[in-house]
Amino acid sequence: MTPTEFLATLRRQWATILVLSIIGAIAGFSLARFTPESFQATSSVFVSAQRGDTSAELVQGSTFTQNIVQSYAELASMPVVLEPVIERLDLDVTPPVLARSISAQTPLNTFIIEITVTDNSPEASAKIANAVSDELATAVQRISPKSANNAPVVTLQNVARAPVPRVRSAPNTPLMVVTGLGIGLALGYGFVLLREVLDTRIRSEKDLQRVGETPLLGLISRRPGKRGQDERPVGTLTGPTAETYRRLATNIEFLDPDTKICSIVVTSSMPGEGKTTTAINLALAAGELAPRVLLVDADLRRPSVAKYCGIEGAVGLTSVLSGQVSLDDAVQSWSHISVLTAGTLPPNPSQIVNSNAMADLLVKLSRSFDLVIVDSPPLLPVTDALALSRITDGALVVVRYKGTRRQQLSGSLRALEAVKARAIGVVLNRVTQKNKDTEYVYEGSSEPRQKTLRPPVFRGGGKKSASAGAHARRRESNDERTPAAPGERVTEPSER
Repeated sequence: MTPTEFLATLRRQWATILVLSIIGAIAGFSLARFTPESFQATSSVFVSAQRGDTSAELVQGSTFTQNIVQSYAELASMPVVLEPVIERLDLDVTPPVLARSISAQTPLNTFIIEITVTDNSPEASAKIANAVSDELATAVQRISPKSANNAPVVTLQNVARAPVPRVRSAPNTPLMVVTGLGIGLALGYGFVLLREVLDTRIRSEKDLQRVGETPLLGLISRRPGKRGQDERPVGTLTGPTAETYRRLATNIEFLDPDTKICSIVVTSSMPGEGKTTTAINLALAAGELAPRVLLVDADLRRPSVAKYCGIEGAVGLTSVLSGQVSLDDAVQSWSHISVLTAGTLPPNPSQIVNSNAMADLLVKLSRSFDLVIVDSPPLLPVTDALALSRITDGALVVVRYKGTRRQQLSGSLRALEAVKARAIGVVLNRVTQKNKDTEYVYEGSSEPRQKTLRPPVFRGGGKKSASAGAHARRRESNDERTPAAPGERVTEPSER
């Protein structure tokens, strides 16, 4: 993941990070509220050795004290010291339990032992700390080596009595809140980054580049907040969406300057990625650039072109291949393009699309029309699209934004490569469009004015719509191809 992608991920997932940080801060505050209060009191004792008469004896005594001071510190939490403390203060605890609340430390390069006692009562903590200091001095006197005159070689002197603490030592609410906030923030960062790494759904052109070198020919946009409209079987999509299909058709027209593309297969990796609606709208957009465009529904398993276009689908591709009707009788005029529906569903769709009759028909159609667009089944569940891709100029693979996974697209491209079929490009479908549905149009003036796109006049039903007349007018003087009005668009009902 590059730094740019890392920052983009954080910007995109800032809400998740914020929520987890707040949860961490609340958890820290709650822990502080339910943690019992405790107070700490500290007393200090000084460890000294019997003085010598010469400098050598003084150095020797100092070294001896330095070596045993840590041992005396450990003695502060042992029963030999704590049992007298319990008896003196009449405590209802055992030495091991009391030892848990006592800590003794020796600052570096000193002869001082600091005894700290933690208790839920400030008075009790001070009393216990002072009592431990006194009893530790007494115990050291008993166990310390004796000199010639029977005096202890090492003595402890109380140099700082423990005062009653005025401020609690725990819980530290601000510290616990900040700690919880930091832990939540770290978990938030880790969660979003881990999800980003494990989430292989395609979100950008960079994700497509990770899969292979197949070019991205188009980004099909959709407006946010219009999900209900997108799910209608037939509806209208205006604004930037209409232009994305026109741009896709133009990119296909100029994809190969040496060889004209006459027939393409529109497919996808899995169902629900929008291949059928892409095929229909691509045919409509291509119909604005070429006079003879044919849309063929070769999905003989779940055909949808007839339903989406609102035309009769009983007679179609299978009827022509079986010889029941002629090609001219089966092809229907719809809007400003021609449509060949699937016809009656056969029991053996794979054999139909792999037949010589299918290959001959596509060759004939490619000679009769400027562009033939074939809607086919998905690549991974069945092999129909692979066979169709071999007998056309290539396959256009539809990828659903935040829906198709990189593994699925990679598998589809490898399948096409395995049968030596050409993948002419990839279309990223249903990309969220955040801009308003406006465009700049020119009407007899050098100054542009902003105009809201009018809803297309598509009505379906196999009849010519107003866009057909607009198409005819665009082919008048000087071979003008600029559309006079937006073309019809089919929305994505269930994203096949």
